[in-house]
Amino acid sequence: MDTILDFGKIIIADLILSGDNALIIGMAAAGLAPELRKKAILYGMIIAAVLRILFAIVATSLLGIKGILFVGSILLFWVCWRLFVEIREGGAHDDAEEAMEMADDPEQGYTGPPRKTMMSALISITIADVSMSLDNVLAVAAIADGDTTMLVFGLGLAIVLMAFAATLIMKLLTKYPWISWVGLIVLVYVAGEMFYRGVVDVNIGVGPWLGLMEGWPTGKGH
Repeated sequence: MDTILDFGKIIIADLILSGDNALIIGMAAAGLAPELRKKAILYGMIIAAVLRILFAIVATSLLGIKGILFVGSILLFWVCWRLFVEIREGGAHDDAEEAMEMADDPEQGYTGPPRKTMMSALISITIADVSMSLDNVLAVAAIADGDTTMLVFGLGLAIVLMAFAATLIMKLLTKYPWISWVGLIVLVYVAGEMFYRGVVDVNIGVGPWLGLMEGWPTGKGH
């Protein structure tokens, strides 16, 4: 049962984090000239996928770095806050979905002088992708907690969702807002779990590392 729940948490985390990543990419591309939007979205997806692969390769080592779970939990709490604001205000997913669909139609959307260059858009996208990809990998790795099959499944699913289902995710989150709320609850839970382990774990927690407490093992089975 625990394994099924963990797989469920990974699927929901991937869905929401991939959707949030797609939202960032779509919004960053929206200010570009029509002929550049499709390229910006494609490059943004590729950057996100490559970063997830790179972080996945070193995921086990990443989790062994003292303080990394604590930092990852803070990043994930920030993502949760931003997601909460977006859900409460509404319309953000609509805007991202529209921006991504515009990329396929040069006659739609903003067609005046570019409000930003391709380079500035890609810099914005890359900075966001680094944060989102690191968080996605850390969240999945923290849930998997040493289970290689679960880790590979979670990160593979994240890449597939980013590459082939970003617009579909936007449509789902727009049509069914409750998915975003469920995803937010799961992400807050995962962030809380990461924060707890990132503070008290005897091996990687900032508490024992800084000498604030003795700490104790927090992995599965403890």
